[in-house]
Amino acid sequence: MSARIYQPARNAMTSGQARTKHWVLEFFPEGGKWYDPLMGWTSSADTQQQVRLRFPTKEAALEYAREHGIEAVVLPPHKRRHNIRPGGYGDNFAATRRTVWTH
Repeated sequence: MSARIYQPARNAMTSGQARTKHWVLEFFPEGGKWYDPLMGWTSSADTQQQVRLRFPTKEAALEYAREHGIEAVVLPPHKRRHNIRPGGYGDNFAATRRTVWTH
């Protein structure tokens, strides 16, 4: 049984950092998938694909994997490439704004 340990990236549709502070242990798929023509579903006999464990730290995830005999691969976390400028939409209309705001 093998798994990967990673820190999830933030959702691209939000600017928040929620659910990105923890570490996730997720199992690699071991069996193949097949298509059920009657229902139109994709099926699998591997139930480990449904398991996703959360841990507060990378060390806690590694310790869990070691205790349960899981071969784990640690993926480095992705960092932001761009800096966010301070302020928000309301700063466009602030009285202390240095430049003139135009459309």
